[in-house]
Amino acid sequence: AAGWDTEAGDCVIEDDWPGYSLDLFNYPAHYSGDLDCVIVPHGVIMDRTERIARNIMDDLGDHDIVVLCVLKGGYQFCADLVDRIKALSRNSNCTIPMRVHFIRLKSYLNDQSTEDLHILGAEDMSFLAGKAIVGTGKTMKTLLKHVEAFKPKMIKVAGLLVKRVSQNSACLPDYVGFEIPNRFVVGYALDYNEYFRDLNHICVISESGKMKYKI
Repeated sequence: AAGWDTEAGDCVIEDDWPGYSLDLFNYPAHYSGDLDCVIVPHGVIMDRTERIARNIMDDLGDHDIVVLCVLKGGYQFCADLVDRIKALSRNSNCTIPMRVHFIRLKSYLNDQSTEDLHILGAEDMSFLAGKAIVGTGKTMKTLLKHVEAFKPKMIKVAGLLVKRVSQNSACLPDYVGFEIPNRFVVGYALDYNEYFRDLNHICVISESGKMKYKI
């Protein structure tokens, strides 16, 4: 599709990509007028997640891993990624012993990231010692510093989305689903003040949607 670049092995959505018309997809009627476009359809998300699961199997198939799911925005991606790793493990000679642990980071108010970052559920993570870690979610720089203190054997980060910004000092994931323009997106468990988590596709929120759900 126009606006997508896969030549380098990455799924890059270009800045001039207008997205898909909302009329082409099903989405909850209560969000009518709140969205500009569908930027990544649900089916594409699922196919890309399966590919990432296969890459993780290839890289970590001989390790005992712990998956750190970053709530709330990472829960859907994490659940689907883990399901696909389990499916691959069932149908392969290479299996991965795997546990899942949930933590929560909160850093957004409306559409702006704040400096006030809270990590919940990460007080005692001594069970990570000597394990390979696959983290999923966002705001990884602070989390990685915390996790490294428990001396895991290896840390890998899987992120469904990476925003393309001019000065990005964040830690880039080892496994990236899609590189997207610097636009505020919702859906597939990504929220705007707790709304839009029930939207399957990843969409760009409209200005009227921001005003409607602003707090």
